[in-house]
Amino acid sequence: MQTTIDPTEVAKFQAMAAEWWDPHGKFKPLHMMNPCRLDYITSQIAAIFGLDLATPRPFQGLRLLDIGCGGGLLSEPMARLGAKVTGADAAEGNIPVAHVHAQQQGLQIDYRHTTAETLAAAGEAFDVVLNMEVIEHVADPAAFLAACTQLLKPGGLMLCSTINRNPKSFAVTIVGAEHILRWLPKGTHDWSKFITPDELDALTQRAGLTPVDRKGLVFNPLAWSWSISDRDLSVNYVTASVKPA
Repeated sequence: MQTTIDPTEVAKFQAMAAEWWDPHGKFKPLHMMNPCRLDYITSQIAAIFGLDLATPRPFQGLRLLDIGCGGGLLSEPMARLGAKVTGADAAEGNIPVAHVHAQQQGLQIDYRHTTAETLAAAGEAFDVVLNMEVIEHVADPAAFLAACTQLLKPGGLMLCSTINRNPKSFAVTIVGAEHILRWLPKGTHDWSKFITPDELDALTQRAGLTPVDRKGLVFNPLAWSWSISDRDLSVNYVTASVKPA
């Protein structure tokens, strides 16, 4: 079976698997960003499916795929909100870490060591696909997005976050995060694999989805916090796309 998995990228995250739930470890940037990501994810899902976030389990009845789930930083809150969650990751070492942590939290999440292509070939279908910080690590972004599209039910929603490709993103992500602040091991990201928002929109449309929104995820070093921006997509950003019904 054809795969978009890049073995070198998988090996990077396999080596860090045990640290997923350490807020001060190698995944500190994701822990810091997670509340901001969750605000965007929940608001988009609620808007597309007409759900009330004030209810106890607003995502009850939705089937959600967290592709590239890692240790479950997004899978767990989605499960708490009522979604039936499948977490998939190509790095085998991530799955037992995610599974044990979910059990400790009393959550039932279907974690699998698998790929988007394998799930699509099996005929799996989801209302929502979370594709967060994954596309910059795959070997073939177009083929990967095609598989994600196949996994969506008609009317389904894909949320995709990644990193823009420009001099600022190189300075912030490679020089700042990896070399100066050492938030991430050197070599975690390959700047040449970053994707601009316009490129991602084009790839998404080519895959058969309709882009409906995009926002920046902006880090403020003075406040030491993340926020969602309508204008600043210069480094981290997230998009929402819908599969035509």
